[in-house]
Amino acid sequence: MPAPLSVIIPTLNAGDNLQACLTALMEGVETGLITELIVSDGGSLDETPTLADAWGAHIVAGPASRGGQLQRGCAAARGEWFLVLHADTVLSAGWTKAVASHFATQKAGYFRLRFDRSGRVVATWANLRAWLFGLPYGDQGLLIPRALYARVGGYAEIPLMEDVAIARALKGQLLALDAVAVTSSEKYQKAGWIRRGARNLWTLARYFAGVDVATLARQYRR
Repeated sequence: MPAPLSVIIPTLNAGDNLQACLTALMEGVETGLITELIVSDGGSLDETPTLADAWGAHIVAGPASRGGQLQRGCAAARGEWFLVLHADTVLSAGWTKAVASHFATQKAGYFRLRFDRSGRVVATWANLRAWLFGLPYGDQGLLIPRALYARVGGYAEIPLMEDVAIARALKGQLLALDAVAVTSSEKYQKAGWIRRGARNLWTLARYFAGVDVATLARQYRR
């Protein structure tokens, strides 16, 4: 049976984190689960493209925009399943068993979130949000069959909230995987856990209220 899984990672100057992310994926190569690695780069000026090439990734280049990068990466994928990960996310040991057992569901899946340093309260909220409201964020990863991805229209070419948009399209088709995704806490530590968490909630509320995504992206990144 051919390896079914295409891994898609959007990057932009991700050289400091990408090595750990890719190292954790070796479990999927060794078990015959991963057929290809696609790095969708948004114009990195650091060593990201060199590192991705050294790992044998198929590099897709284009403008920096998380939604657009994911759209291009998934369009290039050949596997029957897509696994979308952020470059600063490291899957826990044993993740392949959870993914392989999920294939029978033909639904989308996401990982339980944990931060690499502190952040237990924020991670608990993120996991509750995903479970109660069906809204996992991108740092929890997304495992999705190609057919379902096509049926919901894939990722929207937007600079922010692309993960929320596809989660809403997948309502009733998302399940938690029995594995953990460990993501970097660097942005939270720089901005402050409470401050960044509050800003994320405020941005989400404004998105649901219909505020233009380009406006949200500009204000979010200031």
